[in-house]
Amino acid sequence: MQLISVRVPRREIKYEIRIGPGLIAEIGEAARRAIGPSGRRAALISNRKVFDLFGEKVLRALRSSGFDISVWLMKDGEQHKSIRSLEQALTFLSQSGLERNDVVIALGGGVVGDLAGFAAATYLRGLAFIQIPTTLLAQIDASVGGKTGINTGAGKNLVGAFHQPRLVLIDTYTLQTLPQRELTAGWCEAIKQGAVGDRKLFDRTVRLLRRCGTDFSLCSDSQKSQTEVCATIAAHCRFKAAIVAGDERESTDRTDRGSRKILNFGHTTAHALEVVTNFRRFRHGEAVGYGMVVAAEISKSLGMLKPDELESLRDAVRACGQLPRADDIEIDEVIEAMRGDKKSVKGHVKWVLLETIGKARIVDGGEISGRVLRKALRNGLQVLS
Repeated sequence: MQLISVRVPRREIKYEIRIGPGLIAEIGEAARRAIGPSGRRAALISNRKVFDLFGEKVLRALRSSGFDISVWLMKDGEQHKSIRSLEQALTFLSQSGLERNDVVIALGGGVVGDLAGFAAATYLRGLAFIQIPTTLLAQIDASVGGKTGINTGAGKNLVGAFHQPRLVLIDTYTLQTLPQRELTAGWCEAIKQGAVGDRKLFDRTVRLLRRCGTDFSLCSDSQKSQTEVCATIAAHCRFKAAIVAGDERESTDRTDRGSRKILNFGHTTAHALEVVTNFRRFRHGEAVGYGMVVAAEISKSLGMLKPDELESLRDAVRACGQLPRADDIEIDEVIEAMRGDKKSVKGHVKWVLLETIGKARIVDGGEISGRVLRKALRNGLQVLS
């Protein structure tokens, strides 16, 4: 098992990320340690697909540690990370009789975690929150760092709160239940984190993908691959935890390499793609795959990124798996959606670009001409095959 301690010094917050195969069976004891003896009720938020796979095991473990549990299953899909679902979640928490010593537990991917975390942040002005992420994307990214929120018609994640969990428990066996697209989405996010912050992490992730592909159960040495997957997920969690510790709330005036903004690499285009397709065509990580290539194309056009580095990034995204088609989407619609990006400052989007793989630079959107942006979108949204 891998154990990571996350600290947010400015608010004296600390919690554990526990990573390993079969850890769901230990959630009862781990939750009790994280919450303390006074917490009586646990409100579990999941969806039907995930709950059918892991729900009963989670319930047994929590009951064995003295929790009285209520369950709400939200609808599956990014389009249901909405104000309507949030209202339903808050009604569920109220009907469950939760008090301030109790806990909300998210069992699922990033949609479940974001919505459950936001409900926990707002109900009774803040309840304890535990993440049990079951997708790769959620394990390496969405569950770590305390960003919670929902989508609106105006854009993705425009309403939310920073609310750090008390515990993140990552059971790597859950990856064996994921469809190919969910694995592809997760590894695109892994490529993103290596690309902006750590060349060694980038290379490590690409080597693992090239050796085993995205379905590690098919790897010739499954035991060794399981160990490598745990260690690689832990490395990604450590990287993100280090960024969050130094810039939890993504300060608007920071543009250095320690800014949390660098984790938005690929997200300006990705969020726009999700908005113009009504959150129905792309998994989030798939959209990030295209978004990274678009940002890298801009980086090359501005003379920052060498052509061979751009090709290395393209190859890494290809290794994650086939992405849905994007070259049929109107570029004008994508650009219009970008204007609603929540990361805008003084009317300009802050683009995360690359000087080289492993080194990001934050650039004001006013420095990127319309011609450069359109060319990057045309080239970057081509099918990667």
